[in-house]
Amino acid sequence: MAQAATARSPDTRTSTRSAPRAVPDVLAAVDLGSNSFHMVVARYSHGQLVIIDRLREMVRLAAGVAENGRIDKDVSARALACLERFGQRLRAMHADSVRCVGTNALRLAHRKQAFLERAREALGHPIEIIAGMEEARLIYSGVAHTMPSSPGKRLVVDIGGGSTELIVGEGLTPLELESLQMGCVALSERFFRDGKISAKRMERARLAARMELEPVQAAFRRRGWEHAAGSSGTVRAIGEAIRALDPQALTITAAGIKRAIDYSIDAGHTRELNLEPITEDRRPVFPGGLAILAEVFGVLEINEMQIAEGAMREGLLYDMLGRFKREDARERTVRAMQQRYHVDTTQAERVEATVRDFLEQTRETWRLEEPLAHLALKWAARLHEIGLDVSHSGYHRHGAYLLENADMPGFPREEQRLLARLVGAHRRKFTLDRIEELVPPWDRAAVHLIVLLRLAVLLHRGRSTTALPAIELSATPKSLEARFPARWLKEHPLTAADLQQEVDYLRASGFRLRVFSGGRG
Repeated sequence: MAQAATARSPDTRTSTRSAPRAVPDVLAAVDLGSNSFHMVVARYSHGQLVIIDRLREMVRLAAGVAENGRIDKDVSARALACLERFGQRLRAMHADSVRCVGTNALRLAHRKQAFLERAREALGHPIEIIAGMEEARLIYSGVAHTMPSSPGKRLVVDIGGGSTELIVGEGLTPLELESLQMGCVALSERFFRDGKISAKRMERARLAARMELEPVQAAFRRRGWEHAAGSSGTVRAIGEAIRALDPQALTITAAGIKRAIDYSIDAGHTRELNLEPITEDRRPVFPGGLAILAEVFGVLEINEMQIAEGAMREGLLYDMLGRFKREDARERTVRAMQQRYHVDTTQAERVEATVRDFLEQTRETWRLEEPLAHLALKWAARLHEIGLDVSHSGYHRHGAYLLENADMPGFPREEQRLLARLVGAHRRKFTLDRIEELVPPWDRAAVHLIVLLRLAVLLHRGRSTTALPAIELSATPKSLEARFPARWLKEHPLTAADLQQEVDYLRASGFRLRVFSGGRG
């Protein structure tokens, strides 16, 4: 017999919280940047993360994404070969928890599903594609956790291959975040593609960077900061090149940047950039990064900038650590959205408790063992009514739109997309629109998650504070049987009518729901 769904009172539900999980011994973060792929592996020891290995390969993925959004075959092969090497190292080091994220180049790429599946196979772990604002949040976390703490606010600048992130924060908290569509690969491809460097080309590249920075100039200067730091390879290469030109230069300054620009123009070509910090694989993208940093200094009126050791990959590690220590940024985001959209949290708790019990009864049959199945249903239950703040009519569609398009700190895009599909299909016609766009296994599993959420929401439609009875579920791949206690459905005719309507909704999409009254005898 299937395990009965045990209904609990709202007070019990809110007080029952899972204890923090034990932090794995070895954690790893993989950053599929638009210019370079990075991997960092850390051991968790005595409450601290200790870096035990780093790998970096220049892949220049952004240069391999054509105007139509397709990923070039050669670049794809180079990226997959790199991930195979990373995967081999991860297996050898027995990394217990791994996160791999893709940034701007993969955000822009179209028809990338086949590449992502092959990348998952090569690395041994799924690839998350994160939004620009989430990238900025993780960058700030990586810098803030690895630089000495100092009073006042800090500006962090990260120039990647396809995007540039600007963040102002205080302590470990980001206050202002921005992700701009310009990077060292893209700008170098546009203005220095043949390798030639001239004053005119540099000025045109700087003008393009200035135009991207102009819309955010006022907000950042209004926020203000006491210290500035630059993270990742581009800023580090520029800083080290400045020091090679002037050994007395301990930080990056506008004067130092001008010296590096003059040196590059005098060299005349990227192959003649012979300073030791400008490695062979860095030369083709160096002038584009230099133009961006020059304009960041000019537009934001920066006096000097330190070079940070940490970057997004370290931010990923600390974000993973937070998930094990009950400091998951996603939980904070869900709570914030509940407040922002005036969610009836008591109703959300009722739905959450019921759908959690339904998942326990069907998890094995429907192969919903992955942790994200539980998390997605939990978050969907908490946020399924956010669309009511827009309009009651079609509020499930409004909620789906908000979830798919909002900046949600901590959430990779694929998790946002899954959440949006669950909320968008939780009532009325059983629609599976765009389910196939989800990455495996969620392109198949989402159907079962939606069915469970729909049933939980339906049973709490009356918003009653009375606990539900024990409900037994029995599942097959394309059907669900729900058995209620004897006479309960007769005593609740509106719910019985809603269930019959749900049977019809699901049947139209090829799914069978059967509702019974009374025990199995």
